[in-house]
Amino acid sequence: MASGAFNRVLSIQSHVVHGHVGNKSAVFPLQVLGFEVDQINSVQFSNHTGYKNGFKGQVLNEKELADVYAGLVDNDLHKLYTHLLTGYVGNSAFLREIASILRSLRGVNEKLIYVCDPVMGDDGIMYVPKELLPIYRDEIVPLADIITPNQYEVELLTGKQIKTETDIWDAVQWFHEKGVRTVAISSSELGSKDTLLAYVSNRTAAAGTEKYRLTIPKQGNNLIRFTGTGDLFASLFLAHSALTNYDVGATLERAIATLQAVIAKTLSFIPEPVLQGKVPVTSQQRELKLIQSKADIEQPKITLKCEKL
Repeated sequence: MASGAFNRVLSIQSHVVHGHVGNKSAVFPLQVLGFEVDQINSVQFSNHTGYKNGFKGQVLNEKELADVYAGLVDNDLHKLYTHLLTGYVGNSAFLREIASILRSLRGVNEKLIYVCDPVMGDDGIMYVPKELLPIYRDEIVPLADIITPNQYEVELLTGKQIKTETDIWDAVQWFHEKGVRTVAISSSELGSKDTLLAYVSNRTAAAGTEKYRLTIPKQGNNLIRFTGTGDLFASLFLAHSALTNYDVGATLERAIATLQAVIAKTLSFIPEPVLQGKVPVTSQQRELKLIQSKADIEQPKITLKCEKL
C-alpha cells in the first residue's frame, strides 16, 4: 500500500479523554495509514455525551479557533496541509470560522481537499442546534470536495426523505449540483433486515459520474449502536481516496472493510449476556476497539465488493 507520507491533514472536530469519537476516532487511523495529522479540538470532554452520568469539559469558541489557526499562519504552517477534515461542531459562529479557515488554506494550496462530515444527527434525532442546518446546506456543503453524511443527515440537508434507491441518487445529484465532487453515504436503511447499503458517487468534468453500491451485512444483535463510526468512516475515506489515487470504488471497499473489522473486534470484547440482549450494553462497552484493530486498519481485508451502477 502506498503511504500517505506527503499528506498532512488538519482535523477540526471534537475530542474526548476516554473513548473514541471525533478526533479520537479519526486521528489514529490516519496516522497508522501514514498521514501526518494536526488536530484542533472543537471540544474537550471527559467522555462522549451519551454516558448515563453525563460529561464534563470545555468548548472551544470561534475566537479561540481563529487564534489557534492564526498561530499556524504566523509560522507558515498552514501552507503544509493537503487536506482539511471536519466533524462535530456545536455552534454557528464556529462553523463559519471553519469556512474562513478553509478559504485561507485554499489561498495557499488550491489543490487542498476538504472532507466534510456534516455531523448533525442520526436515527431521526438531531443533536446539534437547528440553526447549523442552513449554514451547512448553504455555506459549507458548496465548499466540500468530499462529503460523508449518514442517511438522516442527507435527508436534513436535501429536505427530502429517503425511501428508495432513486431517492438516494436524487439526493446525491443535489450534492453534485452544489459543487461536491464525491458523495459517500456510509450506510442507509435501504437494505434488507440483515443488511445496510452504502453508496458513493464521484463526478468530474472529464469522466462524468461514477456510481457504486456496497451491501454490508449487519453485525451483532441490532441492539448495540456504536459511537464514533461516522468519524472513523470519514477519516478512512479521506485516507484511501488519497492512497488509491481517487478510485472511489476501492476507497469505499477499503473504508467499509476496516469499519466492519473494527466493529467485529469491538463486539468480541462485549460479554455474551449483553450480546444476547439479557443485560443492557453500557456506553463504555460500545467504545470502538481502535487500537486493537491496528492491523485491520493498516491492511484491510476486502471481502465486500462494490457494484458499479
